[in-house]
Parts: sequence; C-alpha cells; structure tokens
Amino acid sequence: QVQLVESGGDSVQAGGSLTLSCEISGDGYTGYYRAAWFRQVPGKEREGVAMIDNYAKEYYADSVKGRFTVSEVRNRLSLQMNALKPEDSAVYYCACATKRAALSRSWSEPNSYHFWGQGTQVTVSS
Repeated sequence: QVQLVESGGDSVQAGGSLTLSCEISGDGYTGYYRAAWFRQVPGKEREGVAMIDNYAKEYYADSVKGRFTVSEVRNRLSLQMNALKPEDSAVYYCACATKRAALSRSWSEPNSYHFWGQGTQVTVSS
C-alpha cells in the first residue's frame, strides 16, 4: 500500500507564495509513472493543477502556468506556488499513478491516479 501525506497549506494574501509538500511512502511503493497535484472547491470537480512524470517532465494547467512549479526529490512531491490569486483557494491533493495503464489517459483525469493524499487547505485572500 502507498501512502501520501500533504502539508504546507495555509492562508496567504493575494500575490504571496506558498509551498506544498507531499511525502510518498509505503512498503509496496516502487515509484510512479505520474505524480500530480489536484485541487477542489466545494461544488466543483477536482481539477488537475500540475504533474511530473517518471522522466521528470512537467505539465501544468493553463491557469497556473508561469506561477506554479512542480518537483519531486526522494519521494517528496512539492508544489511551489507564486503570485497566488483568490481563485487559487481550494483543497489541494497530491496523487500518484503507479500503473502503466494510467498513461492512456490525460494527466488531468483524477480517475487515472491510484493513490491520494488527504488534502491540505489553501486560502488566498484579496
């Protein structure tokens, strides 16, 4: 079983920065094909924010390009968020896909990920 534990959520002013972290662990964990960040606000679907694949290639939602950076070092997935906007407020989740079959789907599809963290709240005030 694989466990993902997020941290770093906070309340910040618009224009500020925040870094989220996600520790990936588990006895059966041998690596990922994709590791991603999603976010969700009440009443809306979970939205893909950023993803890094097993070749260290990065992918971003248009809404965060140039402001957010995803990285992974030694099973710690991070999301550096700069120039935050009120519309970035959400619960942020990390997720990883550990099966090759996930590659047949878009990286932003939540159903293509096999393990999820519990979420961390980010609130950006204007």
